[in-house]
Amino acid sequence: MSVNIQTLDLRPMPPFQRHEKIFQIWDELKAGETLRIINDHDPKPLWYQFEVEYKGKYAWNYEQKGPKDWIVEIKKV
Repeated sequence: MSVNIQTLDLRPMPPFQRHEKIFQIWDELKAGETLRIINDHDPKPLWYQFEVEYKGKYAWNYEQKGPKDWIVEIKKV
C-alpha cells in the first residue's frame, strides 16, 4: 500500500503566504493523504487553526521539534 505524502518546505516562503499555501494544498488532499510541512519555527498557531476549522478531520504528528527546523505531518482523516 503506497502512502501519499506531499512535502511543503515553508522556510523560503514569506510568513504571510504560508497558511494560505498550506490550506490550498490541504483542501486538495483526499482522506488518508498527508501534508508534511518543514518550518523554521514551531507551527503551533497553525495547529490552533486546524483545531478550529478541521477538528476531528486531521491527525497532527511532529517528526522533528527544532531547534532549527520543525517538521510536522498533518494527515487528512
